[in-house]
Amino acid sequence: MSEFSHYNKEGRAKMVDISQKQDSTRTATAESRILLTEALYRAIQNEDLKKGDPLQAAQIAGVMGAKKTPDWIPMCHPIPLQGTDLSFAYEEADDGYELIIRATITVKSNTGVEMEALTAVTAAALTFYDMCKAVDKSMIIKETLLVEKTGGKSGDFHHPRRS
Repeated sequence: MSEFSHYNKEGRAKMVDISQKQDSTRTATAESRILLTEALYRAIQNEDLKKGDPLQAAQIAGVMGAKKTPDWIPMCHPIPLQGTDLSFAYEEADDGYELIIRATITVKSNTGVEMEALTAVTAAALTFYDMCKAVDKSMIIKETLLVEKTGGKSGDFHHPRRS
């Protein structure tokens, strides 16, 4: 089992040692999409949801999710995030609307922030669902993906299907 980076010689899970890696500025942007009905979209635009603004709650959940990533993902290193920003945009879809949630995380560290960005959009999407489920339980949390990352030993990455 020792050929796997996250297992020790006894075949048990371990957090890899990153102490010899160089600090550098690293960023990661992730995206999640939610399909929602036109009725829900209109209710949000008209501020008719009893729970309040779902994007405000999702924004806070995304920031908290990024900060708590090591609590959710067992082998993630706790790192001091220097920036966490989320954005939200609606697009018309064939059968309603899509909410596009993006999170960009920045750090100067010896490890990347891909998991923090992915956790941020996931927490935001789940919170949006929770805030809106009284109006539309049929929402679909669709694809969640890493859009891009910069810095670190492996270099930059840009998802071939996103810009």
